[in-house]
Amino acid sequence: MKMKIKLIFVLAVALVIVTPISTHADDTFENVEEDDDVEDGTVETEEEDEILVPKAEYQRPIPTGDTHFHEPFDTRAEFLKRWVQSQAKKDGAEDDVAKYDGIWDINEPRDSLIRNDLGLILKSKAKHHAISAKLDKPFMFDGKPFIVQYEVKFENGMDCGGAYIKLLSKSDKLNLKMLTDKTPYTIMFGPDKCGNDHKLHFIFRHKHPKTGEFEEKHAERPTAKLETYFTDRKTHLYTLIVNPDNSYEMKVDNTVVSSGSLLENFSPPVNPPKEIDDPNDKKPADWDEREKDDEMDGEWEAPRVDNPACKDAPGCGPWEKPSIPNPNYKGIWKPPMIDNPDYKGQWAPRRIPNPNYFEDDNPYKMTPINAVGLELWSMTDNIVFDNFIIADNFSVVDDFTAITWEMKNLQERAADSAGSWWHALKSSAEERPWLWGVYLVVLLLPVVLLSVWLCPRAGPVKPEDIDAHKKKFDDPSPDTIEEEEEEEAEEAAAKEEEVDEEKDTKAGGDGIEDDNEGAESEEKKVMPLDPQKNQTVLEKERPERSRSCHNNDDSQVE
Repeated sequence: MKMKIKLIFVLAVALVIVTPISTHADDTFENVEEDDDVEDGTVETEEEDEILVPKAEYQRPIPTGDTHFHEPFDTRAEFLKRWVQSQAKKDGAEDDVAKYDGIWDINEPRDSLIRNDLGLILKSKAKHHAISAKLDKPFMFDGKPFIVQYEVKFENGMDCGGAYIKLLSKSDKLNLKMLTDKTPYTIMFGPDKCGNDHKLHFIFRHKHPKTGEFEEKHAERPTAKLETYFTDRKTHLYTLIVNPDNSYEMKVDNTVVSSGSLLENFSPPVNPPKEIDDPNDKKPADWDEREKDDEMDGEWEAPRVDNPACKDAPGCGPWEKPSIPNPNYKGIWKPPMIDNPDYKGQWAPRRIPNPNYFEDDNPYKMTPINAVGLELWSMTDNIVFDNFIIADNFSVVDDFTAITWEMKNLQERAADSAGSWWHALKSSAEERPWLWGVYLVVLLLPVVLLSVWLCPRAGPVKPEDIDAHKKKFDDPSPDTIEEEEEEEAEEAAAKEEEVDEEKDTKAGGDGIEDDNEGAESEEKKVMPLDPQKNQTVLEKERPERSRSCHNNDDSQVE
């Protein structure tokens, strides 16, 4: 019993003293400007939140080999030299939302576990954002694997918005200052969410070899669960690989979530069908598509004609008694259906060769890429982008990942280990708010049980208990018991002396026997008790008080 009480007490105290990590500092939405304070490649960040592990020091990642593009956002000054914010307007939108005036910032992410590790942060809600940068050298799809990779962190989770990138097509007309949703791109890749629809896009624009027109080809949706990537507020790594053999892979955190072929796993398919329906073919008017006809044969019945004798006579005709509902009525009988001898089947237009048919057996050879862009609309702010890399060498990308995302992920996992149970409870409750009610019950139940066990309510007070405690309300201590015994012994001795004196004054004569009997009776009443027995009697007569939280409460006795 005592062990149970101790365990519940420890559990209750532990649950009560736990407090969530302090709330994040208020965000500031400031445009990136050249005159911001920059010193040694670092910037001042907002007040740091409480963290569970020491921050690691940032080390600039340098690729171990050749790349087409890599961007770790080391300093604000380098960012301003390379990236271009769009000044265009979105076609078909109202003026108050048409501008690409969403705010971007270069800063250390909130709750960052690596000191001075900057990122590109989308800072505003319900606005169009567009920003882009030229590649160090175009990617030409000339027989080497195409690898693009970057990090995303939804600091506030994600309600509705995208974090995908567009790899802009190489063109003499490409103007980064006029980047819009209409700007031609070769590949679009990355996460996107609205409501309960969680997506990981891979779209490429395929050029028709005969007409020269471009058509978007959408990869099949990944079968893996994507929900947690939008809600856990951790840094996730998104990787797309397109191989010269037309195979592709999409990865999240170095784990493949979707793979397939450019020729087989896209909609609409790359290659059109060889035959199509003849658009000029029409269904003949006499084409019978009825598979079944009514059975026309049956018992012959003579045709019925008007009775000439009743033509002018009122009330003419036989009398008929009124009718009542037939209890055996089964409805109108219909003849059975038989096969239609003229049935020709369901009509369909004839098939003809597709005049636009082509066969592209190597869609890997896409339009060359010359820039990377972010053209986004989001209802959630504080989306962090970091550590872009585009390359054609797997080992270079792996080495870059080891000194960027893997180091960051190691820090985040260490923080989870330090407070894993709290983060798990909080993350679960963010997805299922009703869990907060369960947590509250679990928190209060041990406290209530503990208070009931340790502080039971006292029972009803009996009259004899009140008489026994008129003078003292506290439980007797060994000292008070001894004092009471001495006082009672002295009182008994005094009464005994009084009895002896009465006996001496009543010697001889009538009534002596009666007096003796009365004295004997009186002697029995005042006979002193043995100290040991006296103590036992006191203990039995003294009511047992409840050792509760109300031991000193006089109202219990009154």
